[in-house]
Amino acid sequence: MCDLLWSDPEDIEGWGLSPRGAGYLFGGDVCGQFNQANKVSLIARAHQLVMDGYKWMFHDALVTVWSAPNYCYRCGNIAAILELDEHLAKNFKVFEAAPQEARGAQSKRAAPEYFLVRIAMRRGAGLFAAL
Repeated sequence: MCDLLWSDPEDIEGWGLSPRGAGYLFGGDVCGQFNQANKVSLIARAHQLVMDGYKWMFHDALVTVWSAPNYCYRCGNIAAILELDEHLAKNFKVFEAAPQEARGAQSKRAAPEYFLVRIAMRRGAGLFAAL
């Protein structure tokens, strides 16, 4: 179950080790095999920060949707919600964080490091635009 919930798509072939310490990284070939074996055309997932609110991968066989704008008050990301109609047509509702004056007090909880470390790793590796 952990592998299913914590694994992340990546531009690789096959499987790789995840920097989260749980789950794995998987490539488009793995996604395609999963979709074919399970007779689905799309994996819609969350639990991974994407800067534009959503991100398509693997020729639209997978989409990651992130619905927390400006995650931890410092990532500067946009958020999105995926809406499906009765015909399964996809529509993304994209939004930014509410202005500071419209929000309540900022949380004092520390940000989960695995999200922020992954963002920093991607920025440092020049992969930030790929998010």
